[in-house]
Amino acid sequence: MPADKAEKSFVSHAFSVYRYILVNSDKQPPEQDQAIIVAEDVYRTFEIGSSRIEVLRGVSLEVQAGEKLFLCGASGAGKTSLLYTLAGLEKPNQGKVLISGESLYEMNRSRQARCRNRRMGYVFQSYALLPELTACENVCLPAMIGGKNSLQRAGELLDRVGLGDRLHHLPPELSGGEQQRVAIARSLMNDPEILFADEPTGNLDSKTGAEVMDLLLSLVDEQNKTLLVVTHDSSLAQSGDRKLELVDGLMNN
Repeated sequence: MPADKAEKSFVSHAFSVYRYILVNSDKQPPEQDQAIIVAEDVYRTFEIGSSRIEVLRGVSLEVQAGEKLFLCGASGAGKTSLLYTLAGLEKPNQGKVLISGESLYEMNRSRQARCRNRRMGYVFQSYALLPELTACENVCLPAMIGGKNSLQRAGELLDRVGLGDRLHHLPPELSGGEQQRVAIARSLMNDPEILFADEPTGNLDSKTGAEVMDLLLSLVDEQNKTLLVVTHDSSLAQSGDRKLELVDGLMNN
């Protein structure tokens, strides 16, 4: 699935699953020494006309709680497909994804929706903000989907990312860096354990991108989150605890 379509489907899917979200969170911390994310022999294939493209060809990995992992590789290597598969946005054709030991794609629809809403936060390259909503309203979306409405927390998060004076601005009234800061604040709204970021600095100039990445890493450390970032920038990937490289759908160990 192209990245822009995945970003749009994230927002539309969020509203469509509202009726499946229960009030009580089933967020559970992983057991000590248990990987928070495990991929086991994951395959992802796309069919375009008569062509069959193998994007992921048996990828396995483990991510520990609190780890900052960067996924690198050339364009078309399968980075974004792997991230979306680990994040519950694209079901693999084969293989398993485990979140704290529980198989993500074997959950029923409502439980999988709760897992994404309560335990995961998403930051996309193109921000995926709703243009008709203010910055504060965009940040509130994950909480509203979960049956809550906390404008106060949204305001606090926007203040934390340096946008306390932009609460009522619409996305078109914000710069690219400011929009990405809104997206970061939104990803933290439900206090998730895991943050997924797909090329979060890809649409920004180098200076703004460095500032946004520094902010994201600072918040992850401050709040003890697990972070998975897709990037083509190998120097940026040095910021994490570990870097993995995908080559033609395979992990280059």
